[in-house]
Amino acid sequence: MLTKLAFTAALFAVAGAAFAHPLSALDKSVALQDGSTVYVFKDGKMGMEDKLGRAVSMQQGHIMKTSDGQSISMVGNETARLDCFLKTQLGGGK
Repeated sequence: MLTKLAFTAALFAVAGAAFAHPLSALDKSVALQDGSTVYVFKDGKMGMEDKLGRAVSMQQGHIMKTSDGQSISMVGNETARLDCFLKTQLGGGK
């Protein structure tokens, strides 16, 4: 009985780790002139959040202007990853 309980607990721990999106996966966020935000993940890929807080698609290579006037180029299109991140880590969803 005790071994079954320990096995079940270990199974839930592994399953929980597989779905976790820790805040450490996020490297930085950059505010844009139009009110949206670009999130840069540790692997260098980016996801974009519009000014209403929704993850939106952006073509790779698109040039964006930051709020301080610099230009950055979109790398990747991590829309699903950002959506999941926003809902689980920043409390945007249920």
